[in-house]
Amino acid sequence: MKAKKRVVTSGKERPVEKPKRRPTTRTIRSALVGPKPAKGSRPGPPQVAAPAVVPPVAALGGPALVPPPAGPRARRPGELDPAAVDLRADLGRGLVLANPVLVASGTFGYGVEYADVVDIGRLGAICCKGTTLNPRLGNPPPRVTETPAGMLNSIGLQNPGVDAVLERYAPLWAGWSTPVLVNVAGESIEEYVGVVRRLEGVPGVAGIELNISCPNVGKGGLQFAIDAEAAAAVTRAVRRVTELPLIVKLSPNVADVRPIATAIAAAGADALSAINTLSGMALRPDRTGPFLGNTYGGLSGPAIKPVALRIVYEVTQVVDIPVIAIGGITGLDDVLDFLAVGAVAVQVGTAIFADPGLPVRLVDELRRQCAVDGHGSYRPLIGTALPRRPGAPSARGAEYRP
Repeated sequence: MKAKKRVVTSGKERPVEKPKRRPTTRTIRSALVGPKPAKGSRPGPPQVAAPAVVPPVAALGGPALVPPPAGPRARRPGELDPAAVDLRADLGRGLVLANPVLVASGTFGYGVEYADVVDIGRLGAICCKGTTLNPRLGNPPPRVTETPAGMLNSIGLQNPGVDAVLERYAPLWAGWSTPVLVNVAGESIEEYVGVVRRLEGVPGVAGIELNISCPNVGKGGLQFAIDAEAAAAVTRAVRRVTELPLIVKLSPNVADVRPIATAIAAAGADALSAINTLSGMALRPDRTGPFLGNTYGGLSGPAIKPVALRIVYEVTQVVDIPVIAIGGITGLDDVLDFLAVGAVAVQVGTAIFADPGLPVRLVDELRRQCAVDGHGSYRPLIGTALPRRPGAPSARGAEYRP
């Protein structure tokens, strides 16, 4: 007896239907994932018709996939309520910040650029973009490139000039609870003085950060930061024309920063910020020349933290004014390190490009750390790593001998 022929469609055998699968308990995320929801917000419902109820694996004898919500953690002996921790930072001349976490110049624009993604009111202070007497176009491109554990920038102080900055942004700053410090740059003492004269008495301007150490501009730039007499001269000239709190930004591109820091303090600065970027360069992929249009740029990011830590350690031993640390801060441990070597505040910079919410989180983490340690203030964390007597500067070659 002959076998019956199979019925085929389009020259192919009809596939045998498999039994339908029951819905699994796994949620499949789309490959097109939008930005993560802000901390504290609730994500929207999944786009499925009837989400399945997932039984915990514990019912089958295994670990639960989703642990039950944890209740409030019991406080350890001596632990404080974080809300009771005093994080106020005094930078001198009446400038008292709500907390010691600032955002660094050049990484946060004029503040308005981040107002929709960051709670501006929770920052200690904002150091705005470098501002000059007249508008600057900046350096030729390319201006930015990544490096191992950091980045190089050669913006060249591009800005619309002090008059335009005050017209556009000062009215907004005046309505903020967070102080705004205007970063001032120039190519001569007269230019520094000219900018500061325009800032004096303007509502919304809480202080000045004198940038005498920018490594990627031509005339001016580093010349004031690498010589103690020049640094003191520009500081003294600016001090004469303003009653605003005056912070002077130090350069790491010197052999010994201590005499420069001492001279600036004696000339009337209320505080110091350390450090600015290190001078560096990168090559084109084909190695036919420099990558940056200006050849040189300022190196920032985690790669420079050891240098910044060393300079803050040295400076805080020789001056009696507050020091604000800058350089490679990406987490609470970095903040604690800088406090331990004598800084009273920190500025977060390059990390903001990847994580704009970092500065605000650091405020919360510092508050919690103080509470866990039983400190009613962050002040006990300052200077714990400093020697009892000032040590020798790192410029002595003997310190680097193997």
